[in-house]
Amino acid sequence: MSLLYKEVDDFEVYAYHQKQFKKVTKKDLLGKWTLFFFYPADFTFVCPTELDDLQEKYQEFKKVNCEIYAISTDTHFAHKTWHDISENISKIEYPMIGDPTHTLTYDFDVFDENDGLAQRGSFIIDPEGKVVVYEVNAGNVGRNAEELLRRLHACQFVYEHGNNVCPAKWKLGEKTIQTTIENIGK
Repeated sequence: MSLLYKEVDDFEVYAYHQKQFKKVTKKDLLGKWTLFFFYPADFTFVCPTELDDLQEKYQEFKKVNCEIYAISTDTHFAHKTWHDISENISKIEYPMIGDPTHTLTYDFDVFDENDGLAQRGSFIIDPEGKVVVYEVNAGNVGRNAEELLRRLHACQFVYEHGNNVCPAKWKLGEKTIQTTIENIGK
């Protein structure tokens, strides 16, 4: 079953953010764009490279009213420890959600029963709390923050300009396509 346009269920989890533990709920997502960035675990190989890549683009996400939440099945306590001892992770400014009860990993269907970890899932959620883009990667394949940002820009454009669509490889500022009968199949 597809998760497209699924409204995020109510939830309550804890994150490590700005040297504090903070409660995060569905209410925190509403009214702005959100990227849920699930990853398998702290203290691994590919995960820190992805989180560092996201940090490099974080201000660009913030400029377009999007908050990033990195999510794994570790606890928020483990996130703090990783943040405290890792040079790359210590730079992270966005919230790192702990999901040890699998509330979010089950809801977004990214829980790997065999490993007991989250899969690499990326979910762009609109200001109404609905999933508009998602992708799940194999555990050994990292993601690209620049491509996630491009997709976010496209989602925001379409959200604001309902009768225009974004073609393949579209980037912010480029020409879009109006959904008129004259443009079908061109």
